[in-house]
Amino acid sequence: MIDKIRNDMLALKDKKIMFRYNGSRNQIEEFEGIITSCYNYVFIIDSDNIKKSFSYSDVLIGVLDVNI
Repeated sequence: MIDKIRNDMLALKDKKIMFRYNGSRNQIEEFEGIITSCYNYVFIIDSDNIKKSFSYSDVLIGVLDVNI
């Protein structure tokens, strides 16, 4: 399952995408960014010159939603 998510993130690399991050205590952050790098366990998003890293398991359990 993680391999499928990793391949999906690789396919979206260098494209502008909307993300929704469900943080702790019901804090929700929506932002637009570009996936710049994909590594074995994490991927990097550049959003307004701020780099954010997320793991593929964040997408799997629903902490990070990717809206194409």
